[in-house]
Amino acid sequence: MNDAAPESVIFGENHLSIEDVLAVAERRAPTRLQADDGFRQRIARGAQFLDTLLDREGVIYGVTTGYGDSCVVAVPLSQVEALPQHLFTFHGCGLGKLLDAEATRAVLAARLRSLTHGVSGVRIELLERMQAFLEHDILPLIPEEGSVGASGDLTPLSYVAATLTGEREVMYQGERRSAAEVHRQLGWTPLTLRPKEALALMNGTAVMTGLACLAYARADYLLKLATRITALNVVALEGNPEHFDERLFAAKPHAGQNQVAAWIRQDLAIDAPTAPLHRLQDRYSIRCAPHVLGVLADSLGLLRQFIETELNSANDNPI
Repeated sequence: MNDAAPESVIFGENHLSIEDVLAVAERRAPTRLQADDGFRQRIARGAQFLDTLLDREGVIYGVTTGYGDSCVVAVPLSQVEALPQHLFTFHGCGLGKLLDAEATRAVLAARLRSLTHGVSGVRIELLERMQAFLEHDILPLIPEEGSVGASGDLTPLSYVAATLTGEREVMYQGERRSAAEVHRQLGWTPLTLRPKEALALMNGTAVMTGLACLAYARADYLLKLATRITALNVVALEGNPEHFDERLFAAKPHAGQNQVAAWIRQDLAIDAPTAPLHRLQDRYSIRCAPHVLGVLADSLGLLRQFIETELNSANDNPI
């Protein structure tokens, strides 16, 4: 969790890591939106494609139709512009505690990265405003409870969509303020979401992905902490450091077990001369710590791949 932060985290075509999200969440790195013409044109083409499809076919799920089972219900063209506001309004029913500042920044980062693929039908202005929220640390107040998960973090992300339009509340400069008031203070015009933009903001996995990045970091930290505490216990109990001998783990070469045993050997300076043994065989909780903690060490690689794949995916519906 103390890894050096990048100079800046760029939201665009580049791959983001869990560490990038952490750097944003902890305010250890500034953020930028990719600024080259090619990127901006790709985002513009995504929004233009939506307009072209609407003109040519007249029916787009979530734009001129209802949602879910209501996809067979047509939305009159006269009401298409009003649909995004209705969408985030009726999902504003979250409950429970509010996400803390770090979690909220992680959510904004995850959502912004998803939308930079250019396949969600949003304007560059929307991406710029989301990056500005991160830059100025304007944090939508998002209740922890209310997401249905697999169908998208609809309810919590509705608070992001609403605050971009100047509705609901944000945390800004240490105070709970109305989003409209903060927009006025900064001289910004609240966004009027175009067709599909509310759905693009809400119907994705940004909350679970942002929280997963933070959970991964805590798990990684706890793994190293538990390993170091094991070494302290070996010293305090005058245990047998030979339980962590490299030759023993070479005979059962699970990578995680070997890594944890190596950390313990390093903490114990096991290559140095040792005093006479107080005990030949220590308790399971000591001598088998690498086998137990090694499962988490092995899992972190898979979890990183899983989380970062989702982080760098376009995951709203429809694409």
